[in-house]
Amino acid sequence: MFEGEQLGRWVVAQRAGWPGLEADQQDLLAAIGVEPDAELVAARTAAEAKPKVSRADRFAQGLAALATFVEREGRVRVPRPHKEPLEVAVAGPGGQESVETVQVGPGAWLNNQKARRAKLSPGQLAQLAEHGVEWA
Repeated sequence: MFEGEQLGRWVVAQRAGWPGLEADQQDLLAAIGVEPDAELVAARTAAEAKPKVSRADRFAQGLAALATFVEREGRVRVPRPHKEPLEVAVAGPGGQESVETVQVGPGAWLNNQKARRAKLSPGQLAQLAEHGVEWA
């Protein structure tokens, strides 16, 4: 810490964002011994390239995971740590779509929906009720 700034985090951020820095900024950092880190740059680029998932998509994924669980187990009470594998379409480079399997936690998701139920739309509440969620 120096004057309230976490220097370690700042240096890592500079090394990860090296390509986005101006040439004079890169020169100043190099003068004090800070160099780019190819792994950090690649990780940051990959994270920025990953498509964002909308709230509606996250709700749909959680609902699909809940539906799969309810169909298999015959009950709505999902253990909080339980993970349900779910196949989702992911847009790749060049606009090509691929199918990936993601692990969705319907128990944690359902608890979060219950805590935020005042913000759910009537349609979302109806979808939850269709799957046997009593509070919806």
